[in-house]
Parts: sequence; structure tokens; C-alpha cells
Amino acid sequence: MTRRYVAFEGVDGAGKTTVAARVAERLAARGFDVLTVREPGGTPTGEAIRRILLGLGGVVDEWAEALLFAAARSQLASEIVGPALAAGRAVVSDRSVYSSLAYQGGARGLGFEVVRRVNEAGLGGVWPETVVLLRLDPAAGLEREDFADRISTAGLGLQARVAEAYDALAAAEPERFVVLDAAAGFEGVVTAATAEVLRRW
Repeated sequence: MTRRYVAFEGVDGAGKTTVAARVAERLAARGFDVLTVREPGGTPTGEAIRRILLGLGGVVDEWAEALLFAAARSQLASEIVGPALAAGRAVVSDRSVYSSLAYQGGARGLGFEVVRRVNEAGLGGVWPETVVLLRLDPAAGLEREDFADRISTAGLGLQARVAEAYDALAAAEPERFVVLDAAAGFEGVVTAATAEVLRRW
């Protein structure tokens, strides 16, 4: 059975949430049984962790940040995503484990491989088959933000390192990644992303 699990990734402000939602609508219109999820969140446990991770004013150590993201993701995988995939549903996710690889592994300097191992331990093989990377200049992304959370308020330097980390991940896994120009216009990005997902499915 083909597992249909696609995640949308990119720097803050790249348009992941809106593009993922529109692509999910188009896939559903094509007859796919689509589940949409977001990270961190998607379960009561995950939403509680989301408030800690993204809330302003809190101080979260870099490793605590990585482990909290991994905990929320593990809960989402075991409670929601894994069962949906096992039932033959398609899953469209706003962020995934690749966010942790880019933000904590790359930008925070914890290391891609150690962050990957921490997440693999809790995911039980629930891993996106396709990653759509919405590539955008980090400064433009921050300008697009309607609301600054704890991570985006860390500033342009962090987001620039995140962008570099995503590019490195895409180069290392070209069979998994679809890289799109997020500045190309919303409808064009949605059309291109939908076409790539359908081609792979």
C-alpha cells in the first residue's frame, strides 16, 4: 500500500499553513480522504506543548526545545497520523520532523543526526514520504508574519541558519524533497505543490 504523507516546510512566514490547507482541499476534491495536521499540536498533549514552545516570554533551553518538539510529534504520530495512514488516509502536515532537523539540528547547532535519532526513537517509522519546501528569503518571511512567536522573535540570524539547514536537507534527500519558490505567488505555489504531490501519489 502506498503511504500518502506530505509535509510542508520552510522558514517562518513562508506560507506553509495556507498552502498546506489549500493543497489539502484540492486533494480532497480529487477524491483522496485527507487528514490535515499541524506541528507542534494536533492532540491535547501536543497543543499544551505548543503553548510552551511558541508562547512569548518563556525561556526554553535548546535541548529542552528539541525534546519538547519530539514529544509532541511522537504523540501526534501514535495517536493521529499513524492510525490514519494505516487506515489508508492521506495526511497533509503543516511542519514535520524536518522542522526539528532544520531549526534545532541545524540552526540551533545540535546536529542533524542526533536530532534525527531522538525523533526516530519516538516516531515508530511514521515519517513523511514527501516534503514540500517553500523556499523564501528569511527577511521576507519575517515581514510576512502577522504574529511573532517565541521562535520568530529570535530574529533574522536564526531564520537565515534555518534556511541554510533546509537547503542542506533538501540536497541530502532529493528523492523526498520538492523545492518551490514561495515568492512565486500563492495560487502558483499551490498549483505546483498539488501537481507534485499528485505525481508522487
